[in-house]
Amino acid sequence: MPQLGVGTFLVTGDSAIGKISSALKMGYRMIDTAQGYGNEAQVGEAIRQAGIPREELFITTKIAPDAMRNGTVCQSIDESLAKRGTDYIDLLLIHWPVAGHIEETWKIMEEYVDNGKVRSIGISNFNPHHIDDLLAYARIKPVVNQIEIHPYMTQYDVSGYNFRNGIQTESWGPLGQGTTDELTNPVISEIAKHHGKSIVQVILRWHMQRGLVTMP
Repeated sequence: MPQLGVGTFLVTGDSAIGKISSALKMGYRMIDTAQGYGNEAQVGEAIRQAGIPREELFITTKIAPDAMRNGTVCQSIDESLAKRGTDYIDLLLIHWPVAGHIEETWKIMEEYVDNGKVRSIGISNFNPHHIDDLLAYARIKPVVNQIEIHPYMTQYDVSGYNFRNGIQTESWGPLGQGTTDELTNPVISEIAKHHGKSIVQVILRWHMQRGLVTMP
């Protein structure tokens, strides 16, 4: 799994194909999407247009909470594969810890690992008590916990808990989703000026030096 990838939250519609293709041409090889983003088909088309061999890419998607509540997890995974036109998913995550449906969903995900349609499975937005519950019955241990991390939301406690349990921490919203003060913070700005870098580069380096996987 590459340490730096590109996120596709809110990247929808016809423009999504061009944006994702541009990211691939710029050198990104990890793409993070989700059933709830409504852009899995565009991700698949962008991959086809880019002409990059599938084995060079690392694609993540996430099971939507509605699929967990409605008992349609299997159908949702099959649809994710069909929309992207790929034979397998590199990393499949539970998008949110939906109470009462995590164990059933996890066992289905383990079956998809067994049949080769999913390479790795993990979780997103899980807190330590959710992880404790999961580890009590998981046959396959989650490899990733994707959580919101940025300079104004450091999450050292949860990320440390992940690492102590052998689970890679991945940060979403690493730049504060572009809506907070990180991009104009005077301290970060001074650090960027000192090193001759942009504020974005400094923030992403902060994530990577913490050992996090991240995807702006």
